[in-house]
Amino acid sequence: MVRLHITVSGNVQGVGYRYFAQMKASQFGITGWVRNLSEGGVEIVAVGDRENLEQFMDSLREGNPFSKVTDISFVELEDTEPFHSFKIKY
Repeated sequence: MVRLHITVSGNVQGVGYRYFAQMKASQFGITGWVRNLSEGGVEIVAVGDRENLEQFMDSLREGNPFSKVTDISFVELEDTEPFHSFKIKY
């Protein structure tokens, strides 16, 4: 399993982006979490196999019809803490 720390920038708050990310995570069998950042972006920790994570990232880049993603950055982390679902953090 691969663990990614993802930061999404753009118009991604107040437009249902976290719910969109949760739906796509479920679709691709990804576990982890998503939350809003104070500067206006979204932070995601995602765990899954590499192929599913690539598809998940492609979906995140596209966003939902109400969002406008301007940048996505990610780093691969050591996979230590297991997740059993994909949650929205507040």
